[in-house]
Amino acid sequence: MQYGLWGVGIAIVALGAIAYIAASGDDTNRSPSVARTNSTSFRTLTETDGVKHSIPLDEILSGGPGKDGIPSIDDPKFVDARGADFLQGEDPGIGLVVDGDARFYPYSILVWHEIVNDTVGGRPALVTYCPLCATGIVFDRRVDGVAEEFGVSGKLWESNLLMYNRAANSGNESLWSQVLGEAVVGAHTGKKLVVIPSDIIRWSEWRRLYPNTKVLSTETGATRDYGRDPYGDYYSSRSIMFGSSITDTRLHPKALVIGVEVDGVFKAYPLEALSVGATNDTVGAISVTVNKDEASRVIVMREDAVVPHIPSFWFSWLAVHPDTELYAASTE
Repeated sequence: MQYGLWGVGIAIVALGAIAYIAASGDDTNRSPSVARTNSTSFRTLTETDGVKHSIPLDEILSGGPGKDGIPSIDDPKFVDARGADFLQGEDPGIGLVVDGDARFYPYSILVWHEIVNDTVGGRPALVTYCPLCATGIVFDRRVDGVAEEFGVSGKLWESNLLMYNRAANSGNESLWSQVLGEAVVGAHTGKKLVVIPSDIIRWSEWRRLYPNTKVLSTETGATRDYGRDPYGDYYSSRSIMFGSSITDTRLHPKALVIGVEVDGVFKAYPLEALSVGATNDTVGAISVTVNKDEASRVIVMREDAVVPHIPSFWFSWLAVHPDTELYAASTE
């Protein structure tokens, strides 16, 4: 079964509902809610019963599987393009190039693991994918200059993956919001991971651009049916599984957007609203150029610098950036 992809007029093909049951996190009975500020740039660092946090603890939900119940890939193995016979041309994934080292991480594998701890081009890389939010993001996994290993906590905030950094002393572990790339509970609260630019792209297009690419292998150390799509119609339905209260009607809640931040101002670009080629726009008062190619890859530029972007469902971006601007294509 093929996995769909970002594209003009193309919604991501259903990846179906894993049988998660939403339940409140362990801290809900003793942790007061923290008022949501207008912008996540100004989240308040709070301490409750000795626990540092920047999100309301009673909004953290269990996704069903416990800590490491969804196993991260910590010793990734790769094949060359010719050895990736388990992929079809339309299959999507995350494409990454660091210092000439090109790698492709298929969604058909990431959907079962969500996190890959890797080193690419000599740089510690954290490859992440949250199926519930359609957020595929790569980070530098160094925290305070030290390469950390991350795992799946089994908990969610606003339907989004909460990662945790593994530590010999559990007191040094924190929960990290994947969509924010930021520690939101624990000792590291407020620290942010650096985004490494990557592409969400079909395998055929990535292979054409990087014929010598490495491809994440199905030899993961876990027993999973990587040819089976574990989600149903979740991606095309309007339903949100884990407690988001978003009522915005400007877009379908699962419209695919490209989210950016420039000087503390957030903006979302619906993928279908962007024409192929260059779109000149502003984020706040800053001029940017949004470039979209025929393969629906997007690069956002500010002068000569690339602006990191987050691919996401609209509801997920809006939930954590409630004051976001929304791009509307000109009708002229």
